[in-house]
Amino acid sequence: MKAKILIIEDDDFLRSLAVSKVTNEGHDVSVAADGEEALEILKNEVPELILLDLMLPGVSGFEVLRSIKNNSALADTKVIVFSNLGADEDITKAKEIGADEYMVKSNFTLDELVAKIQDMLV
Repeated sequence: MKAKILIIEDDDFLRSLAVSKVTNEGHDVSVAADGEEALEILKNEVPELILLDLMLPGVSGFEVLRSIKNNSALADTKVIVFSNLGADEDITKAKEIGADEYMVKSNFTLDELVAKIQDMLV
């Protein structure tokens, strides 16, 4: 199933790897390198799924997540947080705001991330 996916990641290398992997699965991918860019894109696009880093320059991933979940047009969009923040309080906070999944970057490969994306789009 082809889906529209927004990848919000400030690390150029990781972002390009993720875009390549997700695009190879046949999805339509948009990208944002920071929170402000993500919020601008989300004014005009409603993706089926968002891959969200939390540590972003400017507007944090937590703020982006809050904006997504407080926007009636975006509230049902699936959000996978893919972050280096692995503390229990960060995971709890993201889930309380509305993250559907939370994956700590160091614990998962991009193949596992793509598998999770596929699972969530079913």
